[in-house]
Amino acid sequence: MKDFKVPTREEVTPENQAIFDTLQKALGFVPNLYATIAYSGNGLAKYLAYQGAKTSLSNKEKEAVNLIVSQVNGCVYCQSAHTLIGKMNGFTEDELLDIRRGKAANPRLNALVKLAESITASRGNAKPSAVEEFFAQGFTNENLVDLILQISDKVAMNYLHNLTQIPVDFPLAPAI
Repeated sequence: MKDFKVPTREEVTPENQAIFDTLQKALGFVPNLYATIAYSGNGLAKYLAYQGAKTSLSNKEKEAVNLIVSQVNGCVYCQSAHTLIGKMNGFTEDELLDIRRGKAANPRLNALVKLAESITASRGNAKPSAVEEFFAQGFTNENLVDLILQISDKVAMNYLHNLTQIPVDFPLAPAI
């Protein structure tokens, strides 16, 4: 299989170099997976705009989705990144591990996690009971669309890492 390396600032387009500079200022580093997207002259800007778009899901809800999708897809990079981001959004270590196991103590969050897991595992053919519980917990059609868009964001990153196997530049998520 081809060996992928993380491109340096000098190896990407001037447009991506500017994005690297912005990420460096905001985060203190350029995450390896973002740098890998910069192999595409347009990919990084396109992805960051998509990732940063407004959504009806809260940051905690987005992180729960990111974690369960990454768990289902076996993406160590994204499990690690979203464990760290999940902690920054108020989840405890135990809550994060539970989400990766496909459950949450909060009934509303549990319905979201269960549906995200079902959608991801079945490639969009979710269990009817998971859909019913999602709506029973007060989620709306808007939330369903935003959930699917959040899943698609994470699936893209999971697939990119799973294929390239670039180094994880966050503390590794604990095994479950």
